[in-house]
Amino acid sequence: MSNLVNFQSANLPSVDSIATALRSVDIDVGAGGTVILKMDKTGHWVFGADQTEVDEDATWAVNPYSFTHGYIAWGGDDTPAAGTVLGEMMASVSDPLPETPAAPAHSTLGWQKQVGMSLKCLSGEDEGLEARYAATSVGGKKGWQNIAIAIAEQVKKDPSKPVPVIQLVAEPYKHKKYGKIFNPIFKVVDWMSMDGEVKAEEAPAEEAPAAEAAPARRRRG
Repeated sequence: MSNLVNFQSANLPSVDSIATALRSVDIDVGAGGTVILKMDKTGHWVFGADQTEVDEDATWAVNPYSFTHGYIAWGGDDTPAAGTVLGEMMASVSDPLPETPAAPAHSTLGWQKQVGMSLKCLSGEDEGLEARYAATSVGGKKGWQNIAIAIAEQVKKDPSKPVPVIQLVAEPYKHKKYGKIFNPIFKVVDWMSMDGEVKAEEAPAEEAPAAEAAPARRRRG
């Protein structure tokens, strides 16, 4: 596993203050040079304009200072701006949600709550890749909230290693209306320091679920 990831920079808040902000995350569940990371409708994690599939065995580091919340407005399906981002207002979770003006024209759904965070790939085919994850769906926001809470709890236990090392997982479930749907899961497998030092002790391996595993990986382009 690479230990070259380094999230340190000037003027960062203390780990204690970020822990307080992450723990207070409240979700209503009813950057340049960085690729966009997302999970598609078939349960595959992909990134970039070409929707390149990630290495399923890769590990990623989540930047604990990168958690944001805010709003995004998309063009409606039946409008000239279909599929286009018409507006986006994001802020650190340590700050209040940004105030939104009137929704942009052609944004059928108006302003939608969005959350986000930054990651860096530590191993596998995409090692060194920096990515940004953002979500407006219920499942996406829950996954984001769960990793935020995990970081907050880790900081209280061991503030010297606040960076989660994760694997990207898809959790399937059956929806009454839409059939099989996949939720994004950020599975913590280790913790590391801000300068890239990996925690010495390894957590016990978890057994893979017997039923409905994530879908088979597609061939990379």
